[in-house]
Amino acid sequence: MNKPQRQTAFGGGAVVRVAEPPSLLARAGALSAFLFGEAERADASGRIAPGTWDAVFDAGLSSAPLPARHGGEDLGEPTRHAELARVLRLIGAGDLSVGRLFEGHVNAIALVCRYGTEEQIADLAASVRGGALSAVWGADDAEGLRAERAERAGQGWQLRGRKILASGAGFVTRPLVTAKSDEGQVLVLLQLGPDERADITGWTARGMRSTATGTVELSGLQLPPGAMVGLPGDLMRQPHFSGGAWRFCAVQLGAADRIVDLFGEHLRSRGRDGDPYQLQRVTACVAATTTAGFWVAEAARRLAEGCDDPELTVAFANLTRTVCERAMLDVMEAVQRGVGLGSFIRPHPIERITRDLSTYLRQPVPDLAMADAGRAVLASARPIGDLWSGR
Repeated sequence: MNKPQRQTAFGGGAVVRVAEPPSLLARAGALSAFLFGEAERADASGRIAPGTWDAVFDAGLSSAPLPARHGGEDLGEPTRHAELARVLRLIGAGDLSVGRLFEGHVNAIALVCRYGTEEQIADLAASVRGGALSAVWGADDAEGLRAERAERAGQGWQLRGRKILASGAGFVTRPLVTAKSDEGQVLVLLQLGPDERADITGWTARGMRSTATGTVELSGLQLPPGAMVGLPGDLMRQPHFSGGAWRFCAVQLGAADRIVDLFGEHLRSRGRDGDPYQLQRVTACVAATTTAGFWVAEAARRLAEGCDDPELTVAFANLTRTVCERAMLDVMEAVQRGVGLGSFIRPHPIERITRDLSTYLRQPVPDLAMADAGRAVLASARPIGDLWSGR
């Protein structure tokens, strides 16, 4: 395939043809194919290979969410949400564990850019351009992580406690973590070394094995005054906190895309692509993923463009979670029925992807998200047919 070219004229009328660099989506597509080829080994070892992260970096994906003024491609900007959704979907189709970690990286950068100072943005950007990954670590044990001000004013903070279920523990070196403080919940941006303070021995989940999810002990860690990002309570501010759920839905949808593609390959390779019952399954799967894709795109658009009722923006995002979960479950059931026992036996890729997707679908408080959406719908004075027409 010929690469697109542009013409550049210099003195004397000479024309030099310079190949245009691949687009962001083209790079994401190529990376997706590479990730899919590596995913089985990562799952077997329980760890994503360093070369995989090198590929993400070399494709420019890890720095793409940064502002252009800091060497990125503005992928985190609201005006790029549609493209970001497509990128997340492609990475999810390659390896759901990488997709989970990449989505957390994107979220962390977005939070620092939204609430942080220019100095903090520049600091994180320099680390990311140097190959670092970020993440948002929010899960706590019963005691929770606390940030306590140093005894002497202006000396910064000291952490006490740990984070649990921290994806990327051991290789995420610039995590954004939540901590309790006397002022409320705060966000602090950390600088960790590889494998520093991390323990992933307790990560025995059935799926998403290679996310290296574990415990990070942070007690005694001293932080400078500038480590706090934003103001207390910023993380939970709506509509961004719940409204950003479309991102992980996009990653999950990519895995469903891959499952349906593999189902199609299975049917064609066995001459069963004319079976009416299998065709019914295929059309049901495509309808489910297409419907979920429309919901993800609209949830991303609504958050990017704003709405005259932020509560309805959050409600739409929560409904998107519900719709996507149901679609993913329906796709997995249909494909497993269509392929049969082989889809449950390693190393069939459908076995691995459905195992990962089943695990990743267990997002926090699904019942609360559904109930909050229902309450917002019932509290609105608009007819159901006009509910989502506002901007």
